[in-house]
Amino acid sequence: MYLITLTGNLLIILAIISDSHLHTPMYFFLSNLSFADFCFTSTTIPKMLVNIQTQSKVITYAGCLSQTYFFIVFGCLDNLFLTVMAYDRFVAICHPLHYMVIMNPQLCRLLALGSWCLSIMVSLLDTLTLLRLSFCRSMNIPHFFCDLPEVLKLACSDTLISNIVEYFVTVVIGVLPLSGILFSYSLIFSSILRISSARGKYKAFSTCGSHLSVVSLFYGTGLGVYLSSAATSSPRTRLVASAMYTMVTPMLNPFIYSLRNRDMKGALGRLLNRAAPLSAGTFAGLS
Repeated sequence: MYLITLTGNLLIILAIISDSHLHTPMYFFLSNLSFADFCFTSTTIPKMLVNIQTQSKVITYAGCLSQTYFFIVFGCLDNLFLTVMAYDRFVAICHPLHYMVIMNPQLCRLLALGSWCLSIMVSLLDTLTLLRLSFCRSMNIPHFFCDLPEVLKLACSDTLISNIVEYFVTVVIGVLPLSGILFSYSLIFSSILRISSARGKYKAFSTCGSHLSVVSLFYGTGLGVYLSSAATSSPRTRLVASAMYTMVTPMLNPFIYSLRNRDMKGALGRLLNRAAPLSAGTFAGLS
């Protein structure tokens, strides 16, 4: 699953970079989302695979903090890029004649840079509140990675400030982006319903179908993690929900975007066709 996730997201990024037809705002944000998914999975899964191979479940304090920091950074990036992509689809469907004027390269770069900066600051805030806590010398985290809520439960000192910061971050990075996505799609759907022809409605809806599928998958599994944590004390249930959130969703995203998108399938085909002669020439030289 990890290799499929890395390969799928890497192919999406390479296809977008190498194909001039995909140098548009939508695919610019998609390449950033694929990179965020690539890194999001890589913050937790390699360590888990090493633990399975070595039969050791030990992680250092510094390693746990680093894992928490980068997990939050790339998790926030996923949220924000999905929100930016919803705005991009809103402009494309509701203001098609002004799309290229509104979604100009400067705005796209600012939105991407703002998403990165906000994610880094939010993650830094969360990690700094974790640094001020004291922990027992040896503790067992009932998880396959250093999930912040699980780590906070094991603190020996007062976690009130950390919990307040966590709730604040959840609102800023979780609730507000989701509200923005829902608001964008409410305007998109109302605009689509005003289209008279059935073919026009289908064409307009197909342009945002892949993004809507990824949003449903991402927020569905993400909410499942935290709802399961609140509803049950079973570590196994939380582990299954977290595995869906951290492994299954990033793995499926490339398939959703490539299988439902004619332009992406064409770009991937051209990329693989260009790569085939190069690999054949390499093997011929080695022989």
